[in-house]
Amino acid sequence: MDSRPLQETGVRYFLEVVRCGSITAASERLNVGASAISRQIATLEEHLGAALFERHARGMVPSSAGEVLAAYAYKAAQDADRVAKEIQALSGLKTGLIRLCSTEGMAMEFVPRAMLDFQKRYPGVQFELDVGETFDVSRRLREGDADVGLTFARVAEKDIKVEYSQRSAIMAVMRPTHPLSGAERVTLQQMAAYPLALPPVSTTIRQLFDIACSARAIAIVPALCSNSASAVYDFVANSDAITLSGRVAVSHRMSAGTLAAVPVRERGMAQRDIEIQTLAGRSLPGLVQEFVSFLATRLAPLG
Repeated sequence: MDSRPLQETGVRYFLEVVRCGSITAASERLNVGASAISRQIATLEEHLGAALFERHARGMVPSSAGEVLAAYAYKAAQDADRVAKEIQALSGLKTGLIRLCSTEGMAMEFVPRAMLDFQKRYPGVQFELDVGETFDVSRRLREGDADVGLTFARVAEKDIKVEYSQRSAIMAVMRPTHPLSGAERVTLQQMAAYPLALPPVSTTIRQLFDIACSARAIAIVPALCSNSASAVYDFVANSDAITLSGRVAVSHRMSAGTLAAVPVRERGMAQRDIEIQTLAGRSLPGLVQEFVSFLATRLAPLG
């Protein structure tokens, strides 16, 4: 194999194909001809002496060699970004961009307030917030599109470092005047007597709920299923419906008296954690590491 440094343009085109899943889609995103991208990838494959993609009818998937190159390229880009930020920090000013990826429930209340309070300490900080589902958070960290991930997790993720974790009990969320709002705990059977507004099956909270209902032989047909947390909370606040949430996602609504939350009495419903995630093996810039610590102190009282 040729040991000369990898060509930067070729690696950039390669990564875009990895992200998009095809040369055509990468061409559109980069505004570069598909033939030019194909030539660069062919040059990389010749340089490395290995095929970087498995080519299928529905797209291109990185080969084992391609996965190794992608991991190297993502880490190299992040290390370069870290060096630039550390050099800027030598001026003594806490400035820079922090890229955060979060699930929607936490992005509605917890994350915006945390960012605002952090900016009060360091007015020169800018944030970029990307909201997605649980699997999106880890993927964006791996692909170098985020510095910090904030999500709920049930199992360990490959190439992901958990900077902070705490158990997140699942709550039954309802309007304050709901017949069950004064209960110490509620059961699945009690919840099943009311309309349910649930998140999609791709979320950890829905997966745990469905598993628990199956174990209890309780059939549930939700009155509403939506990937919009704000729509679900508004639906619940104006009806007898019940939804599911961790305390961190609704703590401010509880304090404002617009929603109430009661713990669900079901052992299996507690098997998930709130996690602050970063990419394993990456050295975080000082400002990003400080924000990670700040988030952990904000999460601790909400467990």
